[in-house]
Order: sequence, then C-alpha cells, then structure tokens
Amino acid sequence: MPLLEDYNYEFLTNSSKDPGSHHYGGIINADLNEKISSFSPDAILIYGWAYKSHLSAMRYFKGKIPLWFRGDSTLLSERRALKKILRTVFLKWVYKNIDKAFYVGTANKIYFQKFGIANKKLVFAPHAVDNKRFSSDRNVEALALRNSLGIPLANLLILFAGKLEANKNPEVLLAAIQELNLAGVHLLFVGNGELEEQLKVTVAKSVSTKLSKTTIHFMDFQNQTQMPVIYQACDLFCLPSQSETWGLAVNEAMAAGKTVLVSNKVGCAVDFIKNGENGYIFESNNLTDLKAKLLLLLSKENNLKQMGKASLEIIQNWSFEKQVETFLESLKG
Repeated sequence: MPLLEDYNYEFLTNSSKDPGSHHYGGIINADLNEKISSFSPDAILIYGWAYKSHLSAMRYFKGKIPLWFRGDSTLLSERRALKKILRTVFLKWVYKNIDKAFYVGTANKIYFQKFGIANKKLVFAPHAVDNKRFSSDRNVEALALRNSLGIPLANLLILFAGKLEANKNPEVLLAAIQELNLAGVHLLFVGNGELEEQLKVTVAKSVSTKLSKTTIHFMDFQNQTQMPVIYQACDLFCLPSQSETWGLAVNEAMAAGKTVLVSNKVGCAVDFIKNGENGYIFESNNLTDLKAKLLLLLSKENNLKQMGKASLEIIQNWSFEKQVETFLESLKG
C-alpha cells in the first residue's frame, strides 16, 4: 500500500545504536529540533512521548510553537501501587509540555484527565482506519476463501485476527469454542506469534479424539490488502485481549459490516459495542462469560447480519475524514 504519496516529507537520520520503536532510545534524531525550527510549522503534532526525540521536541518547543499530542493509552491495565505513583508523577510532568491533546476515544480521554490535562486542552479526534477499503465489496473473494477452507455459507465463522501472543489472549477464545463444541461453527486464527505452536498442539489433541464438532483453522499473517476479504468472509469477529489500548482490528471488522465480541480490556469497547445491538463485551479472561456471550450471538445467527449492519453504521463517525476535520479546525484556532 502506498503511504508516501501526495505530500512532502523528509526522513531524518536516526543515530540510535538499536533503532526502532520498541524502546525509548530507539529514535534519536540529533537535528530534529533544528529541522522543525527551520520548517516553522503552525503546530507540532507528536504521536507518543516514549522516544528520546519525541520527548526532546516536547521540552524544546514548549512555549515556542503549539504542541499537539496524540496517543491511545488507557487506564484499563492494572499496575502495581509504586509503579502507579511513579508513573503518575512522571506523566503529569510530561503532559505539562503540551498545548492540546487529541484523544482517540472515551477510555483515552479518562487517561489524559487522570494525568492532569485540563478539559479545555482535550479535543476528540477519532481513532480510525480506512473505512471505505474495508467496506468495499470483496464478497466474491470472501466466498472463495470460505470455500478453500471448507466452510459452507450455512455454517458460522468466528474470526480472530492479530498476533498470537499472551496480551491478545487467543487461548481463552480457543478454550471457549472447544468447550461449547457446537456443530456447524468454525474458528479462524489469522496471524503468527509466540503462542502459535501451543494453539496448534491443543487443536491437534482435540481433533485426535474425534469428538470435536467445531473446526479450527489457521492462516499466517496477511497483508493489509487481503484483510478486507478475510473480515468479509467471517460472521463474527472476536478480540479477547487482556490488554489492548484500542484495537483497530475492531474498526476494521465493523467497517466490513461484522458483529463484534470484545473483552472489557479493549480500549474501543466502551465507544463501539452496544450490547445486543452490534455485539457484546465480556469480562476479560472470564471463560464462563465468554462462552455465555458466544452462545447468545451464535443462537442469533439470523441476526448476525443485522448486528453487522449496526456496526457499519456506528463506525461511520470514526473515520480519517473526521480526524482530518478536527486537525484543520484546531489550526483555525
């Protein structure tokens, strides 16, 4: 997908010995502040503070050029008491530098308020994906995908798309599906990660007993160009994460017109999920609650399409267009 077209840009030299976005010292641009000064922008929009260059720019330009900040952190993940106190002190210091914070949703707004950002500095700019790309008709390809996996249209397909890692908690979804053991139901894991082998071993053991009525499928990580097809092939999307600042995969599934089932530790849940209308929220890592919500949804197979339409309607207000409108309005003052 082309990401560098139709606008001017410049890449700065990263002098980090271990470059990357995985740690504080991974982004070090010695000439960043100088380059920004010569560019003389009306405002500086910084995505996240947890990199040396980002924090340096925030401190350097405080009071010189309006500093705008965007991040998607929430308070949904528990922290130890001492860590919580130290983090509060540090983040209040960091956020004193900014003039405006663009929050992505309700949980993110609560987070910013917790760390001292005044309401007058808070502006809503929705977390978004390219809704049009995920809603564009790919049904022919979606049907071909189901056929290749041996999933008749009369059967129900539940989709998990993401890294197969502990935070995403695919194990609890697999456990719920295997314990329910419903005929005519399929579960598709799309992605790779540290738990992949463990999940496949668990499935293989279940299949070997010849008692499993539910079929489990695995696909490797897929390019973004293929993801609309995968979402459109499913009947229900589930994100069971134990920790998820937002969950853009939920945006994608809703833009594809799908019913969604997410844990209460997913940042977007409070904004996106209308229980019984377009899906359900379940208690994170609660197998009993997840099974109950799955049964509710799977027993409403005739309503899944209607709930998916509700998802598509809800997601229309969470778009790149709305995000850009917000930034432009803020520039006007």
